[in-house]
Amino acid sequence: VQLVESGGGLVQAGGSLRLSCTASGSIRLRAMGWYRQAPGKQRELVAAITSGGDTNYADSVKGRFTISRDNTKNMVYMQMNSLEPEDTAVYYCAASRLSPTVIRGSPGDYWGQGTHVTVSS
Repeated sequence: VQLVESGGGLVQAGGSLRLSCTASGSIRLRAMGWYRQAPGKQRELVAAITSGGDTNYADSVKGRFTISRDNTKNMVYMQMNSLEPEDTAVYYCAASRLSPTVIRGSPGDYWGQGTHVTVSS
């Protein structure tokens, strides 16, 4: 499965962006996630969604970000509202290699190349 992210860019604090992740193969039975890596920091899980649509979020984005998926189009989205400068990072889409319910973010999972999000203050 190849993943391609889009939708990143430069936005002012308080603004919104919608990230998209397009998969080359079926994601219907895969847990999916959005990760981010800020300069000088480790990659972290931002949001995850199971094949059944259950979601979980990092505390820092709860109430501001929403992950969703469209299995008919093999796509995953993340709506990001009320963006803060601290959200500046490269955002990666990931697909679990094995599980419909858990995304571990391991090297064995499928990863996109990332899309840059910059939030100015």
